[in-house]
Amino acid sequence: MKARRNSGFSLIELVIVVVIIAIIGAIAIPKMSRGSAGANDSATIQDLSVMRAALDLYATEHGGTYPSTTVATLVLQLTTYSDINGNTSATKTVTCIYGPYLKAVPTLPVGTNKGLNTMTSTGPAGTGTFGWYYDGTTMWVNDPSTDQDVKGVSYNTY
Repeated sequence: MKARRNSGFSLIELVIVVVIIAIIGAIAIPKMSRGSAGANDSATIQDLSVMRAALDLYATEHGGTYPSTTVATLVLQLTTYSDINGNTSATKTVTCIYGPYLKAVPTLPVGTNKGLNTMTSTGPAGTGTFGWYYDGTTMWVNDPSTDQDVKGVSYNTY
C-alpha cells in the first residue's frame, strides 16, 4: 500500500503570508490617509481661489466696489443677478445684468468648521462656527489658528 500525502499549506507558510500582508498594510494605510487629507487641503485652496475670483469679478463689474460685508447681502450678491449698485434679483432683468458669480457657497472641506458653508465678516477671523470669513475684499478659511494642513500651515492663512 502506498502512503497518501496530504497536500496543503503548513502553519509556517500561513504565518509568513499573514506577516507580509500586515507589513504591506502598515505601509499603505497611513499613506492613503495622508492622501485624503492632502486632497481636502487642495479642495480648500481651490474653493478659496474660486471665491476670491468671484469677489474680484464682482468688483470689476461694479466699478471697484466689493460686495457688502453684511453676510445675507453678500451671499445674494454672489449667487444671484445684481445691478451696478449691488441690488439683487433672482432673475436677469434690464438693470440686474451682472452675475451670478457662484452657484452656491461651497462647504469648508477641512478643519474644526468642516462641512459649514456659512460666512461671517464680524469678529476676528478664526472665531465662531462659520466656514468662511470675508474681510471686505477677500475670503479666508474661518478656522482657528491651531487647525493646520498636512504641511503644518494654518488653514486661516490660506
